[in-house]
Amino acid sequence: MAEDEKITEACRLLEEAKNVVVFTGAGISAESGIPTFRGKDGMWEKYRAEDLATPYAFENDPKKVWEWYDWRRQKIQEGGPNPAHLTIAKMEKNFPNFSVITQNVDGLHRKAGSKNIIELHGNIWRVRCLEEQKIFEFLEVPLSEIPPKCKCGSLIRPDVVWFGEAMPQKEISQAFLLSEECDSMLVVGTSVLVQPAASLPFSAKTNGASIIEINLAATPVSSIANVSIFGKAGEILPEIFQRLEQCLSDGM
Repeated sequence: MAEDEKITEACRLLEEAKNVVVFTGAGISAESGIPTFRGKDGMWEKYRAEDLATPYAFENDPKKVWEWYDWRRQKIQEGGPNPAHLTIAKMEKNFPNFSVITQNVDGLHRKAGSKNIIELHGNIWRVRCLEEQKIFEFLEVPLSEIPPKCKCGSLIRPDVVWFGEAMPQKEISQAFLLSEECDSMLVVGTSVLVQPAASLPFSAKTNGASIIEINLAATPVSSIANVSIFGKAGEILPEIFQRLEQCLSDGM
């Protein structure tokens, strides 16, 4: 099937859907210039994740960990939402039920305007006080103090899921429920390898949803996808949305 035919098919599947879930991973934000930590340009080529993104690493050297997160936060702020994030936010207005489930911690879906978002791994723009355990927004970039501290004087840590930590039960339960109830799922910019999130598209398919994959290359979900379109999400999603808007307009 040619790419144009695939986009037409994706539009048809979405046009028939009333409940849509978009499942995203690091690939969607890579187009904003944000390191994916996988592949040739990933920061994992320079550092072992175990040296930076673990409770042990933070306990052993909070300054080093926070220097890394300060750099990441600056990269995210510089990049901002790209056309893929912005298109997903626009799509939300066209469906009775629309949700974004993301493995990313960069907050770019929210910045793009998406409202109904489940962040499976937390958010880099929130922090948690180690003493009081309170969670609050923390937007300072670059940091004036490393490691930063809470008003109470205690250290704060990024409110993200580190290696060796369990994913938040509330968010993962909501994600599976949404996946089971949706009519169509868009899988965008994710390798679909990290469990339990990798099971979400398969749960959606088992419960009757159509699967539309947009990735740079084939993934485990390609074998169950109704249509797989390989390329940049920032180019493919706007084209799908443009055609979808036309279809919805013609149907009114």
